[in-house]
Amino acid sequence: MPHIISIVGRSQSGKTTLIEKLIPELKKRGYRIGTIKHAHHGFDIDKSGKDSWRHRHAGADTIVVASPGKIAMVKNDDCESLDYLQDYFEDLDLIITEGYKRENKPKIEVLRAARHAELICKADQNLIAVVTDVDINPNVPKFGLEDIKELADLIEETFL
Repeated sequence: MPHIISIVGRSQSGKTTLIEKLIPELKKRGYRIGTIKHAHHGFDIDKSGKDSWRHRHAGADTIVVASPGKIAMVKNDDCESLDYLQDYFEDLDLIITEGYKRENKPKIEVLRAARHAELICKADQNLIAVVTDVDINPNVPKFGLEDIKELADLIEETFL
């Protein structure tokens, strides 16, 4: 099974931007990467009236929409943990999540001075690194917002 690393931080801290920069760096090194976005407010990719929506509303528990080069799945299920979702990524080297700060998984926190000045996971024993422009001294490796290669080195050496 692939390792899971969670990118955490407050809203608008730059989590998505960090992931967008980190994926190409890890792909360049030959790794297969998957992502999971924690949507704690829910989401729906089905459009009302479309065939997949109609299938789901007719009672299908799992719906797959497939086309050349792309597969999407909607599964009526309650995924309470990342361990449950990990099965969907068995062909990959690493899963990067956005969110899941309460899960018992390795975490990299993003902290930007323009948004907040204090870490949310400073007491979390799963915190493995901080990406920040704030002058702090965490008890884990600290990287600047653009230190993508160095952060990828840490991930590669520790998990891959």
